[in-house]
Amino acid sequence: MIEIKNVSKEYKKGIKTIENINLKINNGEIFGFLGPNGAGKTTTIKMIKGILDINEGQILIDGKDIEKEPIEAKKKFGYVPDNPEMFLKLKGIEYLNFIADIYEVSEEERKEKIENLSKRFEINKALNNKIESYSHGMKQKVIIIGALLHSPNNLIIDEPITGLDPKSTFELKKIMRENANLGHAVFFSTHILDVAEKLCDKIGIINKGKLIFVGTIDEIKKELKQNKSLEELYMEITKNDEENN
Repeated sequence: MIEIKNVSKEYKKGIKTIENINLKINNGEIFGFLGPNGAGKTTTIKMIKGILDINEGQILIDGKDIEKEPIEAKKKFGYVPDNPEMFLKLKGIEYLNFIADIYEVSEEERKEKIENLSKRFEINKALNNKIESYSHGMKQKVIIIGALLHSPNNLIIDEPITGLDPKSTFELKKIMRENANLGHAVFFSTHILDVAEKLCDKIGIINKGKLIFVGTIDEIKKELKQNKSLEELYMEITKNDEENN
């Protein structure tokens, strides 16, 4: 479970880029985090990960405070960034073993998971090549596998579909649902509203640093009294927010 309690972030004194956000991503739930460019999605994710300081409020990962107990909190989640350009001089298998070492995954368990996941993402034959030789999509696959190696209770994924081929996209969505079915929390940021509509149990919409909606697709439709697609509802709710500010 990921809990965001009354969280605000200031980059300049008196100017809040994130304003009093409250969110709970429950175990067994896929939660989609939506918003325009510059709305505050990346800042929020960086605070959840502990990369950015929180000016006000608290973020808990399975009850562990990300600022007061950073190591314990970070053990509780796996993270997939939107940019996989990292550890380029390592071979794919070296990177995965490095991640497994950090999370103290046993030799037997890591071998089984790497074999299984690399076959699912059809990258098993490239693991002995350096990551710098991979395409963007292949790099993304290795990062995804690394995030799953320690069977985290929480998955945090930033724009996960970018660069993936259709089969790998399908596998990732299956894995996200499998994790939710195991009782894990899945939090992901996306611009692809069609994916969010089909995959998410709940969504949150952020705009100008403020959370303007949290709930299910049916709850959005009920609130707006319209039977439209998520894309149409999203455009309407963000437009209404702009007009009210």
